[in-house]
Amino acid sequence: VQLQASGGGMVQTGGSLRLSCVASGRIVGINAMGWYLQAPGNQRELVASISDSGIIRFGDSVKGRLTISIDNARKTVYLQMNNLNPEDTAVYYCNAEIRTNWGRDFRDFWGQGTLVTVSS
Repeated sequence: VQLQASGGGMVQTGGSLRLSCVASGRIVGINAMGWYLQAPGNQRELVASISDSGIIRFGDSVKGRLTISIDNARKTVYLQMNNLNPEDTAVYYCNAEIRTNWGRDFRDFWGQGTLVTVSS
């Protein structure tokens, strides 16, 4: 299983970014997909996640300034972030709860991370 994230980069304060993450490989089911961020010196924390049925969980970071959506057929999760500020600068990691074989539990998989830098 691979999670390929894209869409990171540098923006100015007040700007927007859209992150995408597509899952590929031996996948028989996806329970949820989402995004975490890790700023320098800090632990990884939840940004938002969305289940295959559309249930959304938000973390405290970027809250109120983002939209998360999932395309189950394309095994892709999107994160639209608006009104970004320098405190949002971090590496953003894609996460997915994936079942790789029938009869097995869902497991966590992680993407390689994409850097988001917000300049003042």
